[in-house]
Amino acid sequence: MQAALNIIGEDLTLVEHQFRKDLQSDVPLIRKVGEYVLSSGGKRIRPALLLLAARLSGYTADKAVPLASVIEFIHTATLLHDDVVDSATLRRGIASANTLWGNEASVLVGDFLFSKSFSLMVDVGSMEILRVLSDATTVIAEGEVMQLLCTGELDLSEAQYIKVVRSKTAILMSAACEAGAILGAVPQSQRQALADFGMDLGIAFQLMDDILDYVATEEEFGKSIGHDLEEGKITLPLIHTLQQCNDSERTVIAAVIEQDEMSLDDFRAVSGLVKQYGGITYTVEAARFYIDRCKGHLELFGPSPVRDALIGLSEYVVTRNK
Repeated sequence: MQAALNIIGEDLTLVEHQFRKDLQSDVPLIRKVGEYVLSSGGKRIRPALLLLAARLSGYTADKAVPLASVIEFIHTATLLHDDVVDSATLRRGIASANTLWGNEASVLVGDFLFSKSFSLMVDVGSMEILRVLSDATTVIAEGEVMQLLCTGELDLSEAQYIKVVRSKTAILMSAACEAGAILGAVPQSQRQALADFGMDLGIAFQLMDDILDYVATEEEFGKSIGHDLEEGKITLPLIHTLQQCNDSERTVIAAVIEQDEMSLDDFRAVSGLVKQYGGITYTVEAARFYIDRCKGHLELFGPSPVRDALIGLSEYVVTRNK
């Protein structure tokens, strides 16, 4: 992560300023909620991906920073909506926006950010980038609905789950990288390579999030541990466990998932099974598989500090603890 910051640190600071500038509204609550979510932390991985992809593609003009801000607008909108859908109380270690201002305000400010992002995309002046990012927001919405339909589904397959992850999480990282490639006007093969890099990175990122829900402390994770399980989300560590455990253990897991509220003992029972059947190790190995693919995608680009920074960013994904 540090190698990336050494290259684009100043640009990321400009992205922060651009985000606040673009939050301007005659409705004070919009700015208050938007700035609250923005200032709550986060590594800005999605804007960083766009900036690095643009650099790798040889782009040196002034559209990368405002476009990176658009990516963060879209991401922030999804966070606001996600926390409402998930009834989340924590986001990055502090109270979620819906906890402070209510579900209605969170949804509506999220809507504002989505709408504003499209007007900002138009300002960039690229119909191709507009198409890529608008398609991505559509897929994200589909992914949210797919995840909702999969809630509590004990027979969810790994392939079905990865499809949800591609749509809900990875597509925006892929779109960020592809937008950077479009700015740099690289050949189609390199544009596709960067899009694929972002997709595989996004999958690995989500898989590591799945692990943290079982093994991190709330202070490390910034969210309530076990929240996915309490919400009935069947993620890869649990999918692997359900495929390996016996019928009585499967019944225990099903009973916990069906409950409206989960006790600490319930969480310990399921997380113990996840660890016993190697769900954590299996998911780490799956994340590593996607990160290894990331490196392969970048072979179409010659050696450079920017390429090394992207590789380092992908390595960070599988070593982070929050």
